Parts: sequence; structure tokens; C-alpha cells
Amino acid sequence: MATVKDYLSENQDKLDTFTRAITAAHGKNHPEVFEVRKEYLNLKEAVAAGANLDNSFAQMRETTQNYAIPDDVCPTFEATYHMLANADEINAKA
Repeated sequence: MATVKDYLSENQDKLDTFTRAITAAHGKNHPEVFEVRKEYLNLKEAVAAGANLDNSFAQMRETTQNYAIPDDVCPTFEATYHMLANADEINAKA
């Protein structure tokens, strides 16, 4: 079973690009994506430091309303939330 650190490492390029892209594409209608981007960057730092990620993922779930995908977003937005939810699930199983 992959660790959350492995999963985030494998998807780092996509998540870096996607979290930045959704702020540009959807920030006007979904301002929470700016917080998602910030929380992702904090999560990345916490992983690198070997910190416990439970609080980081709790904050991400709150910000995203449990990774709920709005009806008016693009596939990149959807993929971003799916990847973050998968990382959260892996972390919860650890």
C-alpha cells in the first residue's frame, strides 16, 4: 500500500499545476480555490517535514466541503479534488 507521502510525491507536478490552474480559471466564482492552493502548499511542506497530516486534511475537507465538486467546473478542478481526496483517504488508513 502506498503511503500518503508516496502518493503526493507521485502527483506533485499535477497537483502543483492543477491547484494553480483552478485558481486562475475558477477563482472568481469559487474563491475557496485560493485557500485550497494555500492548504495544498502547506500540506506539501508538512509532508516534507514528516509532520502529522491529520489537521491539514481536516482543514482541506472543511474548505472543500468534503471535496464536493461544484456543477460549473472543469475536469481539472474535478481531478484536483479527486487527487486530494485520495491522499486524504490514504492518510486516514495509515
